[in-house]
Amino acid sequence: MRSAGFRRTRRASAAAVVTALALTALASCGTSSSSGDENDNSGSGSSDPSAPLDPKTKVTLTIDCMPPTAKAAELREWNEDVKTFNKKYPNVKIDGKSTPGQCLEPPRFTAMLKGKSQPDVFYAYFTDLQQVLDNDGAEDISAYVNDKSVPALKDIQPQVLDVARKDGKLYALPTSNYTMGLMINRKLFTQAGLDPDTPPATWDEVRAASKKIAALGKGIAGFGEYSAGNNGGWHFTATQYGLGGEVVDASGKKAAFNDDKGKQVLQQLHDMRWKDDSMGQTQLLKWGDLQKQIATDKLGMFLAAPDDIAYMVQQLGAKYENFGLGPIPGAQGTLFGGNNYMVKKGSSPDKIKAAVAWLNFKNLTPGAGQFEWARTKADKLPVGLPQPNFFTGESKTKDDADRAANATMPVENFKAFMDNPVAGKAEPPKAQEIYKILDNAMSAVLTNKNADIDKLLDTAEQQVNQVLANQ
Repeated sequence: MRSAGFRRTRRASAAAVVTALALTALASCGTSSSSGDENDNSGSGSSDPSAPLDPKTKVTLTIDCMPPTAKAAELREWNEDVKTFNKKYPNVKIDGKSTPGQCLEPPRFTAMLKGKSQPDVFYAYFTDLQQVLDNDGAEDISAYVNDKSVPALKDIQPQVLDVARKDGKLYALPTSNYTMGLMINRKLFTQAGLDPDTPPATWDEVRAASKKIAALGKGIAGFGEYSAGNNGGWHFTATQYGLGGEVVDASGKKAAFNDDKGKQVLQQLHDMRWKDDSMGQTQLLKWGDLQKQIATDKLGMFLAAPDDIAYMVQQLGAKYENFGLGPIPGAQGTLFGGNNYMVKKGSSPDKIKAAVAWLNFKNLTPGAGQFEWARTKADKLPVGLPQPNFFTGESKTKDDADRAANATMPVENFKAFMDNPVAGKAEPPKAQEIYKILDNAMSAVLTNKNADIDKLLDTAEQQVNQVLANQ
């Protein structure tokens, strides 16, 4: 969602609303050129899919998520990148598409797939692969992706590419990723006598810190949590992963959260809400609510992805120095998600090669495209967040150095998060349906002092098993 359902994620998918605000620009789900339009001189290049794109090849690519006019700096960078790309590939026409709103709205995305109206190169969440394949929507690009077409391929985290694979075939290339951590308000930590450079690492520490922050009064909550809009289920999943638990078993066909860890997730929230009174009175919160609270110094902590910080600064008027980030409490695992681009089913070999060439330049080359941090800084856009962060090896070394050298925010505030990386785990199958079910358990413990946790988990388990049985 970030999917939270969506995402932010921000994020993953994680719900239909979450990701939207956390992500950059909107996707166009309008019509696109077909693989056989008159501008696509199919076959003009090498027939060998592993061979690089011939610069003489003429082809037009429609690509969604071009920044809208309202995002002037981002759109300027997009246009600059098109010009730079065309210096090497002068005959590839990049036809960017953008429409007002979110970069990827789940209902519209589904309608686009069913109507076969996706652009040649289209944006998707990590969790969208199965839906795309069910609609025969994407090309297998395995034969076109190698260390010549994508030089940094060896440095991309295997996990990031694995989510784009099905039955050994590669269907996408990444543009961003994220992992969940613990966001803190450094100002409130300091006022409460807590060390903002050492965020709580366990749920016992979270609970203790939450009480101290809430004791400041003035309507300040120590810890906040979602419980509506599929976001509660999204965060239940992240918290369960942090404790070393699962939401769905290895077979993908049975719920796995009705255990001691699942009970801990709900019990600790219940106790902070009702015994400690450290979570505030207002509940049934969804994505955007906690961001507003922490940005206005009314909330001490919540689980989040790093890009929430950019949203709060750019959209809510907060200051970068007010936020810190630590690993998710428990650190046995964390939810990870992100976004990628796929190539429309039926595209010619030349279109696929051109798409890979563009995606490599725009999204996968340290020092270029989205990773040209000096330009990003000059354009007064955020630099220094620990994402996208899908490189390893030499590519990571270069990108980390460039990012730090051009940072527009105090990157030392994220040191605990960066120095203690937690292994990411993908969202469960049927994520949005599962999150909707788990919302009920989350909302119950936060709004009903006498909530029966065992019964809530039993009911959720039965409902999730029904969802998984219908895959």
